[in-house]
Amino acid sequence: MLDMVTLLLISIIVGFIGALTGLGGASILIPILVFLGIPVKEAIASSMVAIIATSSGAASSFVRERITNVKVAMYLEMFTSVGAIIGATITTIVAPIFLYFFFAAFLLTSFIKFKDSISRSYVSPKKQDKLSRWLELQGSYFDKAKNQVIEYKVNHALLGGLGMFIAGLAAGMLGIGAGAFKVTVQENVLKMPSKVASATSDFIIGMTALAGVSVYFSSGLLNLTLMTPMAIGATIGGLVGGRVLNKLHGKVLRMLFLTVTFLIVVQMLYKGIMSI
Repeated sequence: MLDMVTLLLISIIVGFIGALTGLGGASILIPILVFLGIPVKEAIASSMVAIIATSSGAASSFVRERITNVKVAMYLEMFTSVGAIIGATITTIVAPIFLYFFFAAFLLTSFIKFKDSISRSYVSPKKQDKLSRWLELQGSYFDKAKNQVIEYKVNHALLGGLGMFIAGLAAGMLGIGAGAFKVTVQENVLKMPSKVASATSDFIIGMTALAGVSVYFSSGLLNLTLMTPMAIGATIGGLVGGRVLNKLHGKVLRMLFLTVTFLIVVQMLYKGIMSI
């Protein structure tokens, strides 16, 4: 039997990691809940509440410190929402086994030039494509770890939107927050700093999860006994993570992100193999 104190502590840790990495934490939380005896559908529904709590807790700090790029978030949210709707529809047609392998391969792109991705410092693109410039997708924030203002320009807006559409497909088809996909697209395609990518991903995930929770609520899958300690714990973890993120060096965040992403890849490959 899962006691509420244990669930609270787990949610605090998941909320903290989710806030730092921009992953939301569902991919970590769902397997833990299932392992502890919670039915998988209830685990998925309850983890969506934890995502919202993490996003809300972290967003208050990220937006105040101007790390989150709200304009970029609203632009990308259009693509993820459409992708999630289409993805949920495709799930009824395509066998899940193909989806697990496809998205595991997609996430592995995060490890391209692994050593360089850890050691390199962020360099903003000197030029922007016409769409990114027209949308005024740029910004700046004060990096406490470096004690300097980091200015950046977002590039490849259309290609980034396509990548976020794919991330939305993953969220809709596999029932996950798809934060790993979103951060990967923002860093590697849109060329955003790691901290901005994590903060903006947290913002996007919260809005996406809110739509999902409304569906689970109507279907009666939300378990109030699970939701209460998870929401409280994830909010606490998100608040702490939101305050810590800007004080950490980019290398630490990249290592944490890649470690959690690797675990998600292993999880997806395992599910795909078990589906054969």
